[in-house]
Parts: sequence; C-alpha cells; structure tokens
Amino acid sequence: MTAAGKSPAGGQARVAVVTGAGRGIGRAVALELARDGYALCLAARSRDELEETRSQTGLAPGRALIVLVDLAGDEAPGNLISAALDCYGHIDVLVNNAGWAPARTPLLKLAPADLDRMITVNLRAPIALTQLAAAAMAARGAGTIVNVASSAAIKAPAGEAVYAATKAGLIAFTRAAFRELRQSGLKLAVIVPGLVDTALIPNNKRLDRAAMLSTGDVAQAVMQIVNSPAGACPVEVTLEPQRDPERQG
Repeated sequence: MTAAGKSPAGGQARVAVVTGAGRGIGRAVALELARDGYALCLAARSRDELEETRSQTGLAPGRALIVLVDLAGDEAPGNLISAALDCYGHIDVLVNNAGWAPARTPLLKLAPADLDRMITVNLRAPIALTQLAAAAMAARGAGTIVNVASSAAIKAPAGEAVYAATKAGLIAFTRAAFRELRQSGLKLAVIVPGLVDTALIPNNKRLDRAAMLSTGDVAQAVMQIVNSPAGACPVEVTLEPQRDPERQG
C-alpha cells in the first residue's frame, strides 16, 4: 500500500469512493466523510469541480484522490475502482451518487442518446461499481455501499418516465443485493430523497426552494448508514421535506 493509504497515526486509513463528488449531494457527502476521518476517492467529469471539493475537505492530495470519469463509458466503473484500489489498497465505503437526466421531456420526444445515457449512468454504472467494490470488500469481510435514488421512482412525474424507471431499478437492485451481500459482512442501503436544492433543479416559480431538502440533509443520511452497526443497517431510507416544495395553484 502506498503512503496515501496510511492514516497520520500510521494505521490503515478508512477509504471512501464518492461518485458525482464535484458538486451538490456528492460534494456534501465527501465533506462529511472527510470530517469523519476518511481518505477519499473523488470521481466526476470536471477536474475544476473536484479540485474545489478537495480544497473544501482540507485533505492533502495524498488523502483525496481525484479520478476524472464519465460513468456513461463501458470501462468507467472498472477504471474508477482500480484507481481507488491502486492508490489505497482497499475500499471501505462506496457512495453511488452520480446521476444524469435531461430537462423534463415527453417520452415520445426523448432522444435515444438521452435514454441510453440515463440508463447507463443511473443504473448500469451503480450496479457495476457495486459488483466491483463488493468483491474487494467481501475479501475483507466488511464494507458499506450507499446508492442515491430519488422520490421520482415512487411519484413517477410526467416527463421523467425513464429517469423514474432507472431510480426505481436502483431501489430494487439495492434491496436484492442487500440480501445477497450481507452474508459477506457488507452493508447496502439506498437513500430515496425528495426534491433537493441543487443546481440540477432550475428555478421555477412553482417551486419553493426554501422548502426543499438540502444537500447536507442527504449527506447526514449517508453518514447514519455508514456509521450504523452491520446488524442494524436500514436497507432503504426515505427523506421528505417538512413541507411540500411544489406551490399549489
């Protein structure tokens, strides 16, 4: 193992991989993990955004690896997990946060390329990353994988048919994988948040942004899963705002 994988006390550092770590929920999760003492593997498409996340964590570059990756690529999941293992030697936590969707689009007008990208980034990539990370975790008898879904999976809004389907698939996948992998000492959970105030949601007079969940709310839910005992880890956590962000009338 390289020096990057060692804690200041000389012991083995806990390591977390976070996808979509350049902004929004991913950045908030990375900051919480750093505060809890984790070395990080920060993954996204934008180096500038990842550099900003790393700067905000206060971690030295040797404890916050940046991996530029587009999870729409077939080899992206393997390249990401290999980079984390090459740097640190092991993975303790994987947070599958990265997701993608175009603006709300009627199904009959949805471009095939957009359909394919949603399925790949939102569902295929988290499944592949879970497979790869779980194999490394199972060899050590411990590890936590958290998938970030969306309440769109349940509410199924018009104009988001494929996005909702990918998030519903991620919930079902997590539930089934939880039953398989807990025998190896792994924790798997999926977070299902309502509307979160991020740059991905454009300004809209019908939405009260102050009523939305914050990225910190989701990050706190991730940390509760990460720090829960293996025998008491929830498989699904639903987060709802205290009041409905969608204004009526």
